[in-house]
Amino acid sequence: MDELQRLGPRLRAARQERGWTLDELAARSGMSPSTLSRLESGKRQASLELLLPVTRQLGIRVDDLLDAPDRDPRVHRTAIRRDGMTIAPLTREASEVRAFKITYHPRPPEAAERELQVHEGHEWLYVLSGRLHLALADREHVLGRGEAAEFDTSVPHRMRAEGSTPCEVISIFNTVGERLHLHTT
Repeated sequence: MDELQRLGPRLRAARQERGWTLDELAARSGMSPSTLSRLESGKRQASLELLLPVTRQLGIRVDDLLDAPDRDPRVHRTAIRRDGMTIAPLTREASEVRAFKITYHPRPPEAAERELQVHEGHEWLYVLSGRLHLALADREHVLGRGEAAEFDTSVPHRMRAEGSTPCEVISIFNTVGERLHLHTT
């Protein structure tokens, strides 16, 4: 029963990691804010009927809210492809630190340069293969295999493969950075 008592706070933490209000998640999940509030506080019995729409909106599984001692250590999240990148998650959805293997595919010469991004947080990256073009404000950097970079993401930045071959990078950042890389803004 201890497990069920921890479910509500874990649900609240997953919502807050995404920066969503109670009202926003309730609307997305098709339930009233008061029902979601009671579920998060443990005053409402958790049922699959309530949990499934909420966990779907959060992009997690009901199992992620439970703490099984023999939990499978493998990460079962699907890679996505967007904006010339393939992004493969290396950590669970509920992890405090988010790590990804990102493949930057070469962009066609006629393709427009992506806009510089700015968001809260910090990013660390390590180049596994290829060459990475990293723009930080008005400075341009090219990193090769085995090189790493660390920067404050409130500095305008942009990354892409340098040259005609893909660039593979391990990237670590907080949940704000994950939302910007994985979801359209």
